[in-house]
Amino acid sequence: MKNVKNIALALVILATGASAQAQQQKKELKTLIVFFDGLRPDYITPEAMPNLYAFKKAGAFGKQHHSVFPTVTRVNSSAYSTGSYPAKTGILGNTVYFPEVDKTKGLNTGEAYDLKRIDSATNGHLLTTISLGEVLQNAGKKMMVFSSGSTGQALLQNHTVSGGAIVNSSMILPESYKETVFSAVGPFPKNDKSPAKHVWVTDALIKLGLSPDGPAVSAIWFSDPDGTAHSDGIGTVTAMASIKTVDEQFGRIINYLKSQKLDEVYNVIISTDHGFVTHVGKTSIANYLIEKGLKKDKTSQDVVVAEGAIYVKDHNPDVIKKIVATLQQPEFIGAIFTKGAKPGDMKGWVDGTISFEAIHWNHPTRAADILVDENWDNRKNQFGYEGTGFSGGVAGHGGFSPYEVHIALIASGPSFKKSFEGDLPTANVDITPTVLHLAGLQAPEVMDGRVIYELLNEKAPASTPQKAKVENIQSSVKTPWGSYKLTLQRTILGKYAYTDFTKTERVINTPSK
Repeated sequence: MKNVKNIALALVILATGASAQAQQQKKELKTLIVFFDGLRPDYITPEAMPNLYAFKKAGAFGKQHHSVFPTVTRVNSSAYSTGSYPAKTGILGNTVYFPEVDKTKGLNTGEAYDLKRIDSATNGHLLTTISLGEVLQNAGKKMMVFSSGSTGQALLQNHTVSGGAIVNSSMILPESYKETVFSAVGPFPKNDKSPAKHVWVTDALIKLGLSPDGPAVSAIWFSDPDGTAHSDGIGTVTAMASIKTVDEQFGRIINYLKSQKLDEVYNVIISTDHGFVTHVGKTSIANYLIEKGLKKDKTSQDVVVAEGAIYVKDHNPDVIKKIVATLQQPEFIGAIFTKGAKPGDMKGWVDGTISFEAIHWNHPTRAADILVDENWDNRKNQFGYEGTGFSGGVAGHGGFSPYEVHIALIASGPSFKKSFEGDLPTANVDITPTVLHLAGLQAPEVMDGRVIYELLNEKAPASTPQKAKVENIQSSVKTPWGSYKLTLQRTILGKYAYTDFTKTERVINTPSK
């Protein structure tokens, strides 16, 4: 992967020179990327989010936008910032397993401290592909990240900092930039749970990111409504109040751009990392494997579970097959994935599974032996929000339901169409190639994403695909207890494959009398 990244860097330098004319034409335009963590599309209403709703109506709206699976924060912060899927980024979950750092358990990618441990253990290869920040730096441009969320999520948006800066509500990089930030907006908010952190980071963006000498690309990430919905649930009074708070801060940003006539300079692209579902689960995957005698105990190294990723000691095929067969029976388990027998296989090598490659999770050195998702259904919660997952906790995300995968993409600015709705599929990996295009730079070929031409007010190249098709990949197995069938729906646009959702079906044999 190191050679891939080095080659990509070399190609970027060549592409930068080749696109000098395009840079000259677009040099005055800048980009602001806005993420609302855990934003369900049905939150965007005139009542709940009047500022974002008005922005959506006036701008370009991508109706078929996708989170990257697993639908968790750090998978998507690294996917958007690199234009690449986990198969290339090497960030495979919110919790990741690096035995060279800890042999018994996964590491929390939400903590910059753990990410730095991974970076050190991998000789500087926290991510195994090139990032937006690095491409911009090679072109003599900068990126600044502003975040009220976790330090890990902030770091993964520009992990090398690349001549720019990261301003997080509890971390500033480089350290030498602290004095500038504190002088502009004051010290870190004292209560990280309060709305003050959103106000603080918005102040920082306005005063430092949107200043006349600000960077070519700024990104702001609001940690709500995710944080409050996790603890209190979707649709609760507190969750809806958190939505109102971040919408108000977004309104401040838009009003500032308009008051300074910067709306003529900035293209604004809005997305989220994932949707949200109500949780009803009682059993974790790790505890279930221990209960069934397939893992010794919570800290044993025979089988290590990092969220849904299962690592089997010595990749023992018999143990892998036994674990898969055991997990195919209980109702709380949904989709199960394994490696393909050979490159290009859409089914996994174990009966009844789909391949890592089909979901862009086939990292050559970091992928687990098995990837498991909890099940989901269409039930509504007490506030009328549809979508239920079988994971533990009050509410959350990470699964392959359409409620977690299907998210909103909204864009506005001098380069985007007005009051337009696009029907072609997009995903968070498409954001960086589009941002680079807007900056007059060519995205490295190693990136998985595409330029979202259909939302731009310019003519797309003749080779740009214009029509998508839906395909289903199925894998099934018959067992002594019944049958298990797994379906993955994908939307295909030319060479680009967008994963929509999975569905599992079980038929339990009726005991004979």
